[in-house]
Amino acid sequence: MLDRLVIGLDRARRHATGEAPPPVRHSPAHAHAEAALDAAERSHVAGLMRVNHTGEVCAQALYQGQALTARLDGVREAMTHAAGEEIDHLGWCAERVHEMGSHTSVLNPLFYALSFGIGALAGAAGDRWSLGFVAATEDQVCRHLREHLARLPAADQRSRAIVQQMLADEAQHATQARAHGASEFPAPVREAMTLVSRVMTATSYRI
Repeated sequence: MLDRLVIGLDRARRHATGEAPPPVRHSPAHAHAEAALDAAERSHVAGLMRVNHTGEVCAQALYQGQALTARLDGVREAMTHAAGEEIDHLGWCAERVHEMGSHTSVLNPLFYALSFGIGALAGAAGDRWSLGFVAATEDQVCRHLREHLARLPAADQRSRAIVQQMLADEAQHATQARAHGASEFPAPVREAMTLVSRVMTATSYRI
């Protein structure tokens, strides 16, 4: 437990401060040419991709927190594997934000700390609830990503390719969590999660 805690704290520092490992897969954006976007569109794209990046910072924290307190080795390994896959998302989004001449959210360390605590509590509640939390979170992320696809400029194929691949990966993680025996979260809990997500989205879009 002590070893996992130390490793988790080190990952927290790196993920929250932009020192996460480089992505394993090439960014889907690289298959598309850069579109001619005006200043307002570039600012909007940067804001949406900054939200997506912060969402991935939170996802890393949730997975690491859950892996810390998971009871079964199989569940812990599944959490660690999912977190590893989403490192790609973290790198892709950060790269796209920087391509738009902007920066990732300065609030990422705060969101990481909050998410890590939530993940640890979910893991401590039991593996089925922990997996249920993953499924509910990924469902929510998928809704956000679909909304972003609708809001991104049609000409911005680089950002759209990233979001589409993220959507496919997140949906797969939700399916895997349910296959491992995830419990379905009650509606009040899902509504509270939605409220927290809205706060994160509203702030990270601008800051």
